[in-house]
Amino acid sequence: MILRRQRGVILFIALIVLVAMSLAGVALIRGVDNANLIAGNLAFRQGATHAADWGVELARSWLDSQSAVTLYSDQPGVTNGTAYWANVQTNLDFTGRDATKTAFNWSTASAAVADGNGNDVQFVIHRLCDAAGPSASVNCIRSTTGGSSSGTKGGAAYGTFALSSTTQIYYRITTRVVGPRNTVSYVQVVVN
Repeated sequence: MILRRQRGVILFIALIVLVAMSLAGVALIRGVDNANLIAGNLAFRQGATHAADWGVELARSWLDSQSAVTLYSDQPGVTNGTAYWANVQTNLDFTGRDATKTAFNWSTASAAVADGNGNDVQFVIHRLCDAAGPSASVNCIRSTTGGSSSGTKGGAAYGTFALSSTTQIYYRITTRVVGPRNTVSYVQVVVN
């Protein structure tokens, strides 16, 4: 019986397979880490958006508590830091990305409120009018609501009285939320 020398080819192949499996394991761990990082960032962004909704509700409740005469003039620093402007200010850039417009200074011209989740909520309210002053004497964006007629099913007929309606002025609420991990979210809502 003749003994053959062992050459170790299987050992060499096993080492190559082991290195390939190690690289695949490292790639899998990095992929899971990236997925967790992305999921965390999405959660922070969603939390910032929810905080922005809260800021919109704070601004809306402030608007509801004001008289029409109060809303004729700018109020950049009233109670609770509410920032209100009686005109639309179309030349403002709220995100700081448009070089053709004036960057809005969030640190001095907006209301700032902190929620319990580490988000700093800032909002500013603009009345959608060309200038400050009584809404009857300036050009404002308005909605027409209500109405009545003498016809059936709400329809008006020839020869009956005109539909009565009231107008309401629109307001733009812009909310900026700075959250954990430098999450920044902007929400803009138009209300009347």
